[in-house]
Amino acid sequence: MNSEQLSIVEIQPESEHKYSVIWMHGLGADGHDFEGLVPELHLAARANIHFIFPNAPVQPVTINGGASMRSWYDILEMSLERKVDHNGIYQSSGSIETLIRQEMDRGIPSANILLAGFSQGGVIALHTGLRYPHQLAGIVALSTYLPTIEQLKTERSATNNATPIFMAHGIIDPIVAVESGKAAFDTLKSMDYNIEWHDYLMEHRLCVEEIEHISAFMNSIFR
Repeated sequence: MNSEQLSIVEIQPESEHKYSVIWMHGLGADGHDFEGLVPELHLAARANIHFIFPNAPVQPVTINGGASMRSWYDILEMSLERKVDHNGIYQSSGSIETLIRQEMDRGIPSANILLAGFSQGGVIALHTGLRYPHQLAGIVALSTYLPTIEQLKTERSATNNATPIFMAHGIIDPIVAVESGKAAFDTLKSMDYNIEWHDYLMEHRLCVEEIEHISAFMNSIFR
């Protein structure tokens, strides 16, 4: 399947480029959405990290009356796991794989590349990372779910079986129910992935405690 060359927002490393983070936004947002989060993460290796915030393609979204917006895949109905735009997920995943390869072509080992995503972006981070043929540094999946869990059971890459995964969710999330996120976590845990779960008293967003936990997770990887 053809993958689109994505436009990106980026923060260049201030010193030697050793690590890369590719961070996917949620539905209707854009690459600037998490750009301002970088200073709040207080990463020890910040000066050595290339942050890449890709812009999802602009396309019609069914549940929003067909209005066009940035979206990693179409949302066909409110029951997120029932009717799934598998083609859109795979196509966006291919575009993220292209960004990973570009970083590898710059001399960054895949094991120094971390994928992160919020909501729809978290779906793409998990779907891409757990199927990727080369070892990745880690995966951060926030306020998200995994509608391709059945495909993963046969398409998973053994190379990333031990890759650390951080999942977090708001327990009063009205957009992606916490039960959907926890179900994905439970299944991935049963598949012996190296995964941790955090939940917070919040809606479909991030909170200060969560940012602190993401910081600790990323600092444990980028030493």
